[in-house]
Amino acid sequence: MIKPTPNPPETDSVSPYESIDSKKLHEAADRALDHYLCPPGSTPPPRRTRGMYAVTADNKNEELLIDASETLASAQTIAQNIASLVPASQRRALVGIAQLIMLGELAVNRALDNLQLPVKQPSGSPAD
Repeated sequence: MIKPTPNPPETDSVSPYESIDSKKLHEAADRALDHYLCPPGSTPPPRRTRGMYAVTADNKNEELLIDASETLASAQTIAQNIASLVPASQRRALVGIAQLIMLGELAVNRALDNLQLPVKQPSGSPAD
């Protein structure tokens, strides 16, 4: 029986450390990459994590109310969009949910409006 394709050429498996020259080349390539990708002495800036969703004592009331208002506005939009895609029997329930979300958003916005923010004294004027 005749083979339709010839035997593939035999290749030597070459490890990067098989000879001294290839090891030196590999080390030089590593040094070059290290030089350009992570220079010595430069450390990446520390990552500052926000504790917004951890609800820690550091969170300001204003930040929490703003986030709650935005979340409720998004939830209302989602509920209204889904309501337009479902049959009438289910639409009424989703519109009712959207209205409840809107009422919650209005309450949060009113609380945000009523929030007493500290007034900063202009520099150079005496504090009372």
